[in-house]
This record gives sequence, C-alpha cells and structure tokens, in this order.
Amino acid sequence: MNHLVSRGKVASFLPKLRAYSGLRLPAAKSDFSETLGRVGSLEARLAKKAHEVRSAQRLRYNVFYKEMSAIPAAATLLARRDVDAFDTICDHLNVVDHDWPRLVFGMKRPRVVGTYRLLRQEIAQQHGGFYTQSEFDVAALMARHSKLRFLELGRSCVLPPYRNKRTVELLWHGISNYVAQHRLDVLIGCASLEGTNPDKLATQLSFLHHFARAPEQWRASALPSRSVEMNRMPKEAINAKVALRELPPLVKGYLRLGAYIGDGAVVDHQFGTTDVLIILPMQNVTARYRDRFIGGSEEQKIAA
Repeated sequence: MNHLVSRGKVASFLPKLRAYSGLRLPAAKSDFSETLGRVGSLEARLAKKAHEVRSAQRLRYNVFYKEMSAIPAAATLLARRDVDAFDTICDHLNVVDHDWPRLVFGMKRPRVVGTYRLLRQEIAQQHGGFYTQSEFDVAALMARHSKLRFLELGRSCVLPPYRNKRTVELLWHGISNYVAQHRLDVLIGCASLEGTNPDKLATQLSFLHHFARAPEQWRASALPSRSVEMNRMPKEAINAKVALRELPPLVKGYLRLGAYIGDGAVVDHQFGTTDVLIILPMQNVTARYRDRFIGGSEEQKIAA
C-alpha cells in the first residue's frame, strides 16, 4: 500500500482533519463535572478541550493502527490520529495519569492512557444516528423501548502498560457515574473479536450465540448486507471454558455485567476484526457491580 500522497491531495484532506479531529471542539455535550473518578495518580474525566480529544485520538491511532494493524485512510495516516465524524458529537471519557505527563510547548499535561467514546441517544438522533447503526439495525430495538434512554459506547482502548484491573475499572467507574448523571437506561455498542475469518472464530461466535443471545424483547440484528452467521457450531460441541478463555477481556467484562449479544456478526476489514453487538440494560447490572462502580470512594471500590 502506497502511503505517499501529493501536496494537492494533502490540501483536500485538511478540511476533514479540522472538522473531525477535535481541532474545532463544539460546546461540551455533557453539562456535568469533567471528573468522574480518581485513584492515586489516575483520573477518569471527560474531555473538555480540543487537545484532550486529540490526545484520545492519538492513543486510539497507536493502539488500533500501530499495535493492531488496522488499515488507515490517507487522512488518518496524515493526522496520526484515529478520527471520524462522530468525534465532534461524542463525549470522550479519558483516563489520564498525572504522574506521567506529556510536555507540550513547555507545558505539562496529564497523559491519556485509556479512553472510551460516549454518544447519547438524543445527540445521535440530531446527527443521523449511532456509529453502531453502520453495522447493526437497532432502530426496532429502540422503538420497542421508546421510554428508555440509550447510550452508545465505542472506540475503547488502553495503553499496554495500563491494561490492568485498576485502569479498566476506573473507566467503568467513569461510565457508571456518567450513566447515573444523565439517567441512561441501556448501553449499546460494537465489540470486536480479533480476526476477519469467521470460521477461525467459530468457537467464540457460537458460544456468544448459544449462551449470551439477547431475548426477543432485547434482540437486534446485523444489517442483512453485512451479516455473518454466528451459529457455526452446535451448542453441545462447545467447550465453554475454552470459549471464555478465547474471548477478549472487554467482551467478557460486558457479559459479567449482564450484557446480551445481538444476532449476526459483522466483519470489519479496515480494523481487522469481527464485530458483535453488545446490548446492556442497566437493570441487568447486579447490585454488587452497581455498588462497586457508582458513588462513594473510588479508592475503596476499585481496591475491593
């Protein structure tokens, strides 16, 4: 793949970069406090400034494109940040490390070591829908639960040295407080299995289909034009322990919280993944996890 672009082509990419990369960050989507949790030097907080969004995009680029070998578009390669149109309408939840700052123009800024992108239903409806709707049809699901408020989670990643219980639980502490502040009811989003060959993912996909499939009232399906069959093995042929061991930690985390999996998977060749739909009604989250993540002392909860 040729990564060189002409000067004229570079000029055509700049408006997209300016619009999508946080260089012109609109008014904050959330009116609540930017700090959503802290443990030691790590703080979970909402990005309120353009440079904080850019830092999250830079982290995403390093994880998705450099570490995981996603295929960058020319504009993404030029910016060296993972950017798209949704960045300007989402809230960005970052975990920053105050003890490992970045030096920017002589100023110390806490380093972003983990991030999640959050999109509330009312914001999505004003801008053409959720990112999830490019892969899954969730319109009927939302219509069936029209009195509930949906939140999309996406673009989650953490720097390798911080892939531990403390960082991940601090992200979830931030999400839980965000959900409580905005009175949200259902979390949705795409979760990724590494690889684009569904046959090689047969154990994982079949396990999710047989053991975590959403009940009818919570069911949603992959878009017909993109859908890949998940039921690739009979239930009795699945070794549940092996399947759980193979599943990504993020997917296992969602399942522990009480998430369902939608029907059908979608192969994302750009990111080198096979995506499944996560549906997590907050009513499914047990009192144990609610007590762990919402309210009170972050130090006590995350150390528990």
